[in-house]
Amino acid sequence: MGNLLIKQAQIITMNASEDIFTGDIRIVDDRIAAIAPHLAEEPGEYIIDAAGRTLIPGFVQTHIHLCQTLFRGKGDDLELMDWLRKRIWPLEASHDEESIYYSAMLGIGELIQSGTTTIVDMETVHHTESAFQAIAASGIRALSGKVMMDKGTEVPLPLQEKTEDSIQMSVDLLERWNGYDGGRIQYAFCPRFVVSCTETLLREVQLLSASYNVKVHTHASENLGEIEIVQAETGMRNVVYLDHLGLANERLILAHCIWLDEEEKRIIRERGVHVSHCPGSNLKLASGIAETPELLKLDISVSLGADGAPCNNNLDMFNEMRLAALIQKPIHGPTAMNARSVFRMATIGGAKAVGMEKEIGSIEVGKKADLALLNLNGFHTFPSYDVDPISRIVYSATRADVETTIINGRIVMEKGIMRTIDPLTVLSEADRSIQRLLKRAALPV
Repeated sequence: MGNLLIKQAQIITMNASEDIFTGDIRIVDDRIAAIAPHLAEEPGEYIIDAAGRTLIPGFVQTHIHLCQTLFRGKGDDLELMDWLRKRIWPLEASHDEESIYYSAMLGIGELIQSGTTTIVDMETVHHTESAFQAIAASGIRALSGKVMMDKGTEVPLPLQEKTEDSIQMSVDLLERWNGYDGGRIQYAFCPRFVVSCTETLLREVQLLSASYNVKVHTHASENLGEIEIVQAETGMRNVVYLDHLGLANERLILAHCIWLDEEEKRIIRERGVHVSHCPGSNLKLASGIAETPELLKLDISVSLGADGAPCNNNLDMFNEMRLAALIQKPIHGPTAMNARSVFRMATIGGAKAVGMEKEIGSIEVGKKADLALLNLNGFHTFPSYDVDPISRIVYSATRADVETTIINGRIVMEKGIMRTIDPLTVLSEADRSIQRLLKRAALPV
């Protein structure tokens, strides 16, 4: 990696003081080497003229399913359990190595175009190696892992695993990919949710997570029907059961957490569990509205994720930020989720969830150079005079305003042109792949 110099950007740092100023940033290899009002150009530096542009930390999305990007538009207007049983599981069961690769590339391209630089990704049961290959080639930063499912009703045969096979496949992938490219790729154990995992599997995941010191990424308390199943089978609610198994700790990332009771909130707070809030998905699947303002007041770590394309239809952090703010206002009042709180969740809050708040999530000397450069000079973002820049981003900006994305010091998109992904190939192969999968899946009408 060479050296970059970004000149005269409006810099939204998200450091401890949340400083905002105009200046220059020098990137050496994968890190921010200097920040100042003016830095002299050095021989051989690649210069980005950012005058009139806004530089932000790259977004960190803490709940994504790259394997589902091909299913966009195939799971509309269903609630969670029907959505899984009638659409998503049959389609996941039909995946092959090539379709997983292009599903991942399609999702990553969308994420990079909208300024996301880090994701927490959950794949399907098979062919996860192909997703890791796509992540490696694209340059995105990711925690990812194969989904684990060793029980459940109405699960297609190709997704039914033996406990020992699920564990061994996960460990094999971890040992191949965890720490790849200087730690840009990390492994996370991904038991799908309590409904589809035996106690034996979950206990083993707890032990392996501690042994390897890696994250566990799963779903919890997304849907009332899901909670009823868990209570009937275990006699406990989701988070209480996970705590009973020793999984509730700072390594656990829980997607959704809409329907928590007071005991579950206490466990999450006391154990340092991280919550990934997915407002777009929660609304589309009619799952509910998470009590995010209360969780934040309890000093619980809450970040944002778009979830998967078939339960959201886009992977756009601008959409998630806006929704996260707006859906709370009719319930809790106009100041309940202000722009800065939401932007914090999308950047440094996500970094905290993945255990990298000292490395990413803010623009500071010594941190990784994961950045997005925005052009906020459109009709929809003006006037700019005397308006909080973060408010402009959360309430007015769109994904189309992202000009350049830098990950690990590498330009992966510049002025809207992808550097690491061939869009024409990915779009063509995505259409070809979903045609093949639909023939295999034989979805119910």
